Amino acid sequence: MSPRAWLPWVSTAARLTLGVVMLVAGALKVADPAMAAQAVRAYALLPEALVTPVGWGLPFLEMAIGLLLIVGFGTRPAGVAAGVFMVVFIAAVSSAWARGLSIDCGCFGGGGAVAAGQTRYLQEILRDTGLLVLAGWLFVRPLSKFALESDPHGPTGATAS
Repeated sequence: MSPRAWLPWVSTAARLTLGVVMLVAGALKVADPAMAAQAVRAYALLPEALVTPVGWGLPFLEMAIGLLLIVGFGTRPAGVAAGVFMVVFIAAVSSAWARGLSIDCGCFGGGGAVAAGQTRYLQEILRDTGLLVLAGWLFVRPLSKFALESDPHGPTGATAS
């Protein structure tokens, strides 16, 4: 196997990992939109008028990005969107940590205040940084196996692989 032959397999693993994480995170939050809004509120970054729309809309966007990545359609733009989400999540968690807030990130449902010492900011930042690396990989190498779109620059952009 040539060194370049394994690159689509790495892209496949990155696409599926990032896609499943985004889909699951969104699905867990969409089940309880009030809790999702509470998680957004806990960060104390947005005006109250935006808390509910962001808390209710964010899970649907996460699920859409996750589904696009899983099926492999629009992989590069979906990867960029996931990367933007990761940067925002890293910044929000870092901000909460720097301001001394004791909150659950709400990344996979839940969210809100937690007891001091029960935060996991470093782990959350490291996880999201790893996911950001996967998103960056998909920006550079979007072509992967078992994707609806194999070559976004080709005549059809579709594949049966």
